[in-house]
Amino acid sequence: MSEDNDLVFGLHADDIGAFDSIYQKYHHAIYRNIFKLTKDDDVSRDILQDIFIALWEKRAEIKAEQSVSGWLFVLSFNKSISHLRKKLREAVVVNTMPFAEMEQEDSHLQQMDDQYYLLHQAINQLSPQRKKVFTLCKLEGKTYEEAAEKLNLSKHTVKEYLGHAVVSVKNHIHEHQAEWKTAGVLLVCCWIGIDQ
Repeated sequence: MSEDNDLVFGLHADDIGAFDSIYQKYHHAIYRNIFKLTKDDDVSRDILQDIFIALWEKRAEIKAEQSVSGWLFVLSFNKSISHLRKKLREAVVVNTMPFAEMEQEDSHLQQMDDQYYLLHQAINQLSPQRKKVFTLCKLEGKTYEEAAEKLNLSKHTVKEYLGHAVVSVKNHIHEHQAEWKTAGVLLVCCWIGIDQ
């Protein structure tokens, strides 16, 4: 059982220490992911706070066998996109922007479920080593050097594994996106491809 599994079980038991551990482990990476989209420090910090409030409020719903980092990743993506959509509506230019198609989504909850499941599925089909590299670099926000040190690999090998993993995840999402009725899966795919 992984450390994250143990932490999710801790959340289920209302253990504030488990919550703090998840926050310490992931908040820097989640902030960076949000900032990539919003380009605004204050907004990014507000969204980050909302995400971890949601983590605590929904702690009983998070499954220990699934990835808490993936859950945080998708929620941060959705909240960032919601912020951008609101800004676009306020600017009265939403119909000319690439995010406009997301106005047609049935519900935010279904969108998150679809994106989370598809991302989780895509990551799980990776080889064990590529999965570790992808999780460290894309979900936990580690640098190539940090991932290389943790996995006892060279920086070059980490970059190579990550490149193959990103292609594989994006291909999986493209191949299976028709199964989901959510435009946001394409944006998740683009977001994954953003370099560190």
